[in-house]
Amino acid sequence: MRNETQNAGTHCLMSFDKHLLQFRKARGLTQEQMAQLTGIHVNSIKVYESGKTQPSLDAFKRIVKTLAVSADELLFDEDERQPANELRLAFEAVSNMAEEDRQAVLSILEGMILKHQAKALLGTRKAS
Repeated sequence: MRNETQNAGTHCLMSFDKHLLQFRKARGLTQEQMAQLTGIHVNSIKVYESGKTQPSLDAFKRIVKTLAVSADELLFDEDERQPANELRLAFEAVSNMAEEDRQAVLSILEGMILKHQAKALLGTRKAS
């Protein structure tokens, strides 16, 4: 489990440098302009984009605000935060339902999520 978490985190961090570069260039900003707008030294911007290091949380927040993107957009690839195809199709079908039916589906879904979380919590307590 630990290796999976580490690998997932590494993949996420490997994407950050590419996404930072992509979004900065899409905004027509040079590294120097990005540094001025964020208040982060230009050398830090360069090492973030090279993937050699990651920004602090404060620096990350300034980058997100400057680029006007979500944290998810900088950290994850497009397909990493999307539901599976069969869920996408189901959600699409639900979105075409009448409001009352959508609310009923949402209530059922929330109930199932709570049930799953409770089972996981009880399973954790039994193992302790």
